[in-house]
Amino acid sequence: MTANVAGYLLQLLASRWLGVAGYSPFASLLAVQLLCAVPALALQNVVAREVVRGASVAAARGLALRCAGLVAVVAVPLVPVISAVFKVGIVASAAALCAAPILVLLSGEQGILQGRSRFRELAMVLGGAGIARVTPALVVLALGGGTAPALWAAAAGIAIAAIAARRTVDRLEAHSPHAEREYAGGVGVLPVFRAAQVQAALMALSSADLLVARIVLSENDAGRYALGAIAAKIAFWLPQAVGVVLYPRMAQPQHSAQAVRSALAVLLSIGAVAVVGAAVAAPLAPLFAGQDYAPIEGLLWLFALDGALLAILQGALLSAIAADRTAPATITWLGLGVGVAVMLTCAHSVTTLIIIATVTVAVTTLVITALALRGARNGNESDSRVPGFGASGT
Repeated sequence: MTANVAGYLLQLLASRWLGVAGYSPFASLLAVQLLCAVPALALQNVVAREVVRGASVAAARGLALRCAGLVAVVAVPLVPVISAVFKVGIVASAAALCAAPILVLLSGEQGILQGRSRFRELAMVLGGAGIARVTPALVVLALGGGTAPALWAAAAGIAIAAIAARRTVDRLEAHSPHAEREYAGGVGVLPVFRAAQVQAALMALSSADLLVARIVLSENDAGRYALGAIAAKIAFWLPQAVGVVLYPRMAQPQHSAQAVRSALAVLLSIGAVAVVGAAVAAPLAPLFAGQDYAPIEGLLWLFALDGALLAILQGALLSAIAADRTAPATITWLGLGVGVAVMLTCAHSVTTLIIIATVTVAVTTLVITALALRGARNGNESDSRVPGFGASGT
């Protein structure tokens, strides 16, 4: 919650200090940065899964370093492409993309903590990383800096957080060393690619409407849509801890079915509260962000519904990553393709764009959730028939 509140505060204050027109490119680059964080999210999940299965800290860090290098190689040539597509300065684009390999290293340490089920320390790292990323950017914006300086300041904060996270893991390992179990599987890059495919589908689906808004809407309406999307991000990321805590159990075949059901039930409950809360708090939006955003006041509940559905979808896709299944990503990509095509051809206002985005996510989430529940149930039944995977098996 600390990390999420910090992120929302950055977007809210940036929207006020940069104005409607100035906030649109800032929000677009944040969306690009979120897409670039896909390898980091995938790495954390893979590292946590492999640590549960017995991988060492050294192996996990070696994987993180290799993935960070690959991400850096890919990010560099994308800088001028992002600058041209979104009509932003190349320095700002570089700032957004340079954070990607740093996020990978940070996520490697987070994955170790998650796999060890050290949730107190993981909470400190997650909250501290959120504060370290947002605080320098807010200082720069408050002093009159623009998009590029703020993003560079945020990247520096992430680097500091990565160093602190590594020291946290080292301290824990020194005081409570784990006896490494026999570990037959290697920790390679290929599983990260498979998990990244699933994460990329989710992140693309969660950000596509914000990117399309820059294409089909006017500058002012795109800025308003970006502010409305904050409500979607709140509903999306607020229950992230549910997946984080239950993921290690999803990676254990004997517990996966119950963990998946529990995660989806809690995410559904939190999502319902988020939608109602957005509807009730909608009149406050113009007070915090300015009267320029009053036209979207009545749509905030719909943005929140979009985010709540994405949170449920994330829980279902996490169960696929825990079992090293990537087939659900294909359905997500298909839903994204259809949704983007409809957005580009039929969305000409903030209202129509968010309606199309929400319907796209709803249909995709319904299909993926049904598959996740069936897959977890079938996997549990199969494992119960295999020696060594009973209630007391390993």
